[in-house]
Amino acid sequence: MVRRASGALKLRRAVPRAAGAALLLTALSAPAAFAAPDSEPGGGLREVLFVGNNWEGTADVIEAAGSYRKVGRINAVPDKEKRLAEIRSNPAKLGYFLGIRETVGEGHDQYVDDLYSTADGGSIVLSRPSFADVVSIDTSSGKVNWRFPVAGFRADHMAMSPDGKTVAVSASTSNTVHVIDVASGTEKGRFATGDKPHENLYSQDGKYIWNMAIGDVNTPLDAPSLDFTKGDRYITVVDTATFERVRKIDMRKRLDAFGRKDLSDSVRPVAFTPDEDKLYFQVSFFNGFVEYDIPSDKITRIKELPKNPETDPARISWVNDSRHHGLSMSPDGDKLCVAGTMDDYATIVDRRTLRQGPLVPVSKPYWATVNGDGTACIVSESGSDSVSAIDFSTGRKVADISVGDHPQRVRLGVVPADWNGTAD
Repeated sequence: MVRRASGALKLRRAVPRAAGAALLLTALSAPAAFAAPDSEPGGGLREVLFVGNNWEGTADVIEAAGSYRKVGRINAVPDKEKRLAEIRSNPAKLGYFLGIRETVGEGHDQYVDDLYSTADGGSIVLSRPSFADVVSIDTSSGKVNWRFPVAGFRADHMAMSPDGKTVAVSASTSNTVHVIDVASGTEKGRFATGDKPHENLYSQDGKYIWNMAIGDVNTPLDAPSLDFTKGDRYITVVDTATFERVRKIDMRKRLDAFGRKDLSDSVRPVAFTPDEDKLYFQVSFFNGFVEYDIPSDKITRIKELPKNPETDPARISWVNDSRHHGLSMSPDGDKLCVAGTMDDYATIVDRRTLRQGPLVPVSKPYWATVNGDGTACIVSESGSDSVSAIDFSTGRKVADISVGDHPQRVRLGVVPADWNGTAD
């Protein structure tokens, strides 16, 4: 397994007292980047990639590198009929369930948003948007170990702590993040966010959680002049010991200062550098990404990527306000992998020069992560029900693996070495 930069951040240079906010940001900027906390392959474990098939309600398990051979499949909704019966008996839950189907689900129910393995590979923890919950499923028996209903009516992105003991999940309709004990499914704490919390990230020392609130991405009010209707969008950073907010980062002010008042401040997928000095992020409606220097608390560069001339120019047609959605970084920090969701390509970008490589044709890519040995970017192709591996060094596609219906999140993790390949 490729190990990302670990441990608490070491401040490597003097920072003026006037830059106290920047120092705090630097001290919080090392999110964990993989899903098998503090565990290496071997010792009875097998490193794999988990692919969440959102519309199908399954998780495909494939080898983490090399052949990317399919290892097996896990049923993410073994309790489906019970959950549906509960929803049908509650008018409010039924209304939101149908609303999710017709809006963010594009006419489909959403059964798997995010997923992580436990450190021993014995369970997989999943967030299930349409069921508004987080569940732990035993990878051998396929049975539910525990279930945690989130506040409100929809569960979204998660993050697992570096020690593998907790997961943070966004409850998107209640502007809340729950922090859940992985072993028991009990709540350790919660905190408030901006409108529609989305991605979560732990600092590598486990002391902080970053949450990105993206606002209302399912309304038809997508004209730039109506951006203010999208809600209150900002990054929330909290202390994991107290669950108190220690920092609120409003990218609106920083984008304006850079001269880009035209860009949305809805922060979508992000990637941190190994030295923890810079944050790269995508925003709604934009074909490209932003570079944010953490010590100086300023946006330093913005990269606009090519537009696909075949992409419908009507912003209302772009799924959940995304033009590009999916961003990861090579372990050495030299390359960025960008998923051009509505433009149907992925590309590797040199981080120093911001020069993009070949535009690799892929179908509605929805996520980007790093494979097990760090040589390739793994992109989920939700439009073709596959995942692709793109070599960081050449920028070329080196593998294409068929998976289930509408793959979204892909996470690196482990299963027991003797796992028989099924859990249904």
